[in-house]
Amino acid sequence: MESLSISNKRRGLEISAVVVTAIGKFIFMDYLGWRLVFIATAIVSWLIYIIYRHKKAKGIARYWGFRTDNLKDVAGKVLPFGIFSVIAFFAIGLYQHTLNITWHIIPILILYPIWGMIQQFLLIVVTAGNLQDFRGQSMNKWVIILLSALLFASVHYPFEWLIVGTFILAVFYGYIYLKQRNIYVLGLFHGWLGGLFYYLVLDRDPFLEIFGKLFHIR
Repeated sequence: MESLSISNKRRGLEISAVVVTAIGKFIFMDYLGWRLVFIATAIVSWLIYIIYRHKKAKGIARYWGFRTDNLKDVAGKVLPFGIFSVIAFFAIGLYQHTLNITWHIIPILILYPIWGMIQQFLLIVVTAGNLQDFRGQSMNKWVIILLSALLFASVHYPFEWLIVGTFILAVFYGYIYLKQRNIYVLGLFHGWLGGLFYYLVLDRDPFLEIFGKLFHIR
């Protein structure tokens, strides 16, 4: 897809905003423990920006990948990766004795794709997409993918499994997105795979981590 008439300055500012969001994750989620506050603020803030740009720049939503015409094709490419990942999660969980499936996984699989879509927007659309379409640059596609993947993986420091898992996911998603842009498929699969990864591999309960204090659940 041809890039729209977007200035390098705007692209640079958008990437900078992603970096600021990543720094905010370390401060508010990891240090202060304000998981729900940070996630809700990030989702709302970036949704406002998406809606604003959609109203100001004709065609920007489709350019970013908010489209349905290639939904089936992209889903067909991502589905085998998703199936393989789920099988691998169960295998690792059985080996580690970390299978932790409770009813909490249901709301996570419903809600997490929303956060997953925002994460993919930041990682793939704003970072990889802008790097690819910067005017006057000829950065190799794989360099863009690897840089974006390294950024995404580093945000999940110091959790080793998360670093490895998110790096692999980001490399695959970056490759798919730069060939055929569709943020709906990537966000949905990100949410589902991410939720399963927590319960099957990490033996963690993101529902309790995010909503436990709010609803006094233990």
